[in-house]
Amino acid sequence: MLPLAERLRPKTLNEYIGQKHLVGEGAILRQMIESGNLSSFILWGPPGVGKTTLARIIAHELQRPFYTLSAVTSGVKEVRDVIDKAKREAQLNSGLFAPTDKQSPILFIDEIHRFSKSQQDSLLGAVEDGTITLIGATTENPSFEVINPLLSRCQIYVLQPLGKDDLLELLHRALTEDEYLKERQVKVVETEAILRYSGGDARKLLNIIELVTNSGVQTIDNETVTKQLQQNPVAYDKDGELHYDIISAFIKSIRGSDPDAAIYWLARMVAAGEDPKFIARRLVISASEDIGLANPNAMLVANACFDTLTKIGWPEGRIPLALATIYLATSQKSNSAYLAIDAALAEVEKSGNQPVPLHLRNASTKLMEELGYHEGYQYAHDFPNHFVHQQYMPDELKDTKFWNPQGSPQEQKIAEWMRHLWGNDTKN
Repeated sequence: MLPLAERLRPKTLNEYIGQKHLVGEGAILRQMIESGNLSSFILWGPPGVGKTTLARIIAHELQRPFYTLSAVTSGVKEVRDVIDKAKREAQLNSGLFAPTDKQSPILFIDEIHRFSKSQQDSLLGAVEDGTITLIGATTENPSFEVINPLLSRCQIYVLQPLGKDDLLELLHRALTEDEYLKERQVKVVETEAILRYSGGDARKLLNIIELVTNSGVQTIDNETVTKQLQQNPVAYDKDGELHYDIISAFIKSIRGSDPDAAIYWLARMVAAGEDPKFIARRLVISASEDIGLANPNAMLVANACFDTLTKIGWPEGRIPLALATIYLATSQKSNSAYLAIDAALAEVEKSGNQPVPLHLRNASTKLMEELGYHEGYQYAHDFPNHFVHQQYMPDELKDTKFWNPQGSPQEQKIAEWMRHLWGNDTKN
């Protein structure tokens, strides 16, 4: 018997659940299907949201020849075989070398992000001249994984995880339309656990129902589902898009001074098995970039967190991570050091290797002394307050400022001390 997910796979657009922004009334893909004018595109979204199903429905609705390849098992040879077959069929059907768009077969490539550059290159000509209409599916960001020439020939459509209402509709359909479940008289009396464990993934929801019912259960409740699954399979790919999305949300929550959101994203990473040292490294970066001179102790806390992790290990290491996260999120913020180094790097890129003023050079040989190296240099510690007015920048940049103090009390205190030393805002 086919798996439940396959038995319930929609065959028409009206049976398709979710993605109303793409296939609802007046939406872009529905318009394409209704007009018959289909262009190449890539479907980008997490697993189990209907990418493959949608491609098959489109081919069925338009009555197009449909070829499917998996990037995991196919290479350039298989791609060229499909293209050659499409050309031969086009010649037989129309006598033309290349079919019109309304006649062109659909080539569906699952996990297209796994294709190498050469494999993706092999698609370009056939997509360009309309020999095939390409539909790609990927769980990874196409802008990172698909070559630019292919991206320029395809639209990108983003599919979202299924919402609660979508999942409940799918659950109802499974219970009322699947002959096996109807025969078993399976009932679902509680849905919280099923929805939580499925995580917006239609296939996962149907697999959960199948797993539970195959164990002989007829009445499904939260306790039954939890016992069968043991643990929540948290959605997280340490090498994929979600990995970068969550660490981005984590850092931005710290930067935005929201300790609750920061702790939530930390928990998502901890629950998913993220490398604790990766998190700790990002905390050190955040302490430098986002807290900076507003609270220099943040750097000490972040580094202490990193050091503590290496000493106490896991799972106790989650506690110093939480401590550092909350400390950084609740600290005053300044990115003046971050902006200063970037501004200085931009100046170096623009103005090149400016010569070091002679008085700042080290006179380590007699010739250097004769050339004026070190001449006129004033040793700051020989003066009151360990400070003396002196030019430290190259001549061409002597009036340039890179560091601009911001509004935190700590940084203003530093700025006030600098003004006291230099007399004005301009140092040199």
